[in-house]
Amino acid sequence: MEGLPPGFRFFPTEEELVSFYLRHKLEATREALLGLIQRVMPVLDIYEFNPWDLPQFAGDLCRADPEQWFFFIPRQESEYRGGRPRRLTTTGYWKATGSPGFVYSSNHIVGLKRTMVFYTGRAPKGVKTEWKMNEYKAIEGEASSPQEIPVAPRHEFSVCRVYKKTKTLRSFDRRPMGEIIRSSHTFQQGTISEDDHHRHHQEMASSHQSSPPFVERASSSPDSSGVSEDHGTIPLQARGLGSNTDMEMLLSDTELFLPEWEQFWS
Repeated sequence: MEGLPPGFRFFPTEEELVSFYLRHKLEATREALLGLIQRVMPVLDIYEFNPWDLPQFAGDLCRADPEQWFFFIPRQESEYRGGRPRRLTTTGYWKATGSPGFVYSSNHIVGLKRTMVFYTGRAPKGVKTEWKMNEYKAIEGEASSPQEIPVAPRHEFSVCRVYKKTKTLRSFDRRPMGEIIRSSHTFQQGTISEDDHHRHHQEMASSHQSSPPFVERASSSPDSSGVSEDHGTIPLQARGLGSNTDMEMLLSDTELFLPEWEQFWS
């Protein structure tokens, strides 16, 4: 992310994607906040493009992220007419995989999650690629159990996370362990979706009050086994920085952006 010290990433949990970003986008009542959200999560009909072309359209604060990109997807014309969404691109198509899941906030269901894989060619002879996507939809109100979920989730916008499956550990999989709360569950008890290993760790209420839900320092040590003991701190001599003065300059640039979020996060 431009203007932020090395190690900072846009790193939202599933709960934050649905309860904060998607909710505010659907409500569309806070223009200043929507302008900030646009910088990390723009509106884009991703099906107009092939997945490898999507990073260039990411928010200006996340465009350089090599691992994952976030977008709001507007409702398609076919859905307005009661049809199914069209997930074809010029070279292939997105295919749903596994069982749909739920997104939880304080033990209440706030959204639905579906995982998709991109195939080149046309069904049924498409060739599976390493490109994947998680799509999230919000529901009206909250539900404490699957039986209470409304028949239709909100479709004006959904939010998606596009990423490329690799054999290396991505920052999205390196969340500090802390207090683990399963944020997505499958519809059928005992069924584990293909993408279930992407568990998001919900933040403690106190941390929510102290910082906006968009940046976190990811562990970069190859010996850390994916867990950074000092994930809440920044070393004075970070990668590529030779002096404290360099870090102070970067932190000064960061302060130009972070306070804008703090007024909306309470």
